Amino acid sequence: MLNLVSLSHVNDPATTIVYPGDPPFELETVATIGDDGFFLQYVRVGEHTGTHWGAPGHFTAGAALADDLEPADLCRPAVKIDVREQCARDADFELSVQDLQDWERRHGRIPAESVVVLWTGWDSRWGTEAYLNRDEDGVVHQPGFSLEAVEWLTATGRLGHRGGTGTDTFGPDPGRDTTYAVSRLVYQRHRISLEVLADLGALPATGAHILCGGQINKGGSGSTALIYGVLPPG
Repeated sequence: MLNLVSLSHVNDPATTIVYPGDPPFELETVATIGDDGFFLQYVRVGEHTGTHWGAPGHFTAGAALADDLEPADLCRPAVKIDVREQCARDADFELSVQDLQDWERRHGRIPAESVVVLWTGWDSRWGTEAYLNRDEDGVVHQPGFSLEAVEWLTATGRLGHRGGTGTDTFGPDPGRDTTYAVSRLVYQRHRISLEVLADLGALPATGAHILCGGQINKGGSGSTALIYGVLPPG
């Protein structure tokens, strides 16, 4: 049997936080068992709401969109890098090349084609204003990957063709960077991005896989998703 752990938040209009400017998450009951014999809700949701994955075409013109992906694109080896202590001290923390090299010295080489998951601790802030962490000017402060770190991951082949990044924040970019430089680099060469992940304490540092569900919308930029960690046996 597969040993699965859920890495997804529950979508709830009362607690689901969206990236500034994105449409709100809404549920409307349109049928009830008492009136209609069955229960049904109408869901209004952006493709990048709550726990979700992004397709390469989200940031790369002409690249693969949701309905161009293969199952193998959404099931990848995964490693987790725990930077909660650094992020608790500095909300604008950026993972460095040195951090990645230190991780490899402890855990071994990051397998090619992996999703490299950053555990910042932001998953524990979900449903509160602290998740957005905005300053008095409305700027969002969240940790992320440095551009140099993703360039190193790309150049050394760890992300590979089908790999990508994951995080418990809105995305791989540091929150202050509105140019999305890290995202634009991640999404090149068919890679994906996993965002707003939950319960990353259940994911081991190495040896697991990531399995992504979600809707395959025609021409979709990504999908809200059930994302699972498939744990190694034992």
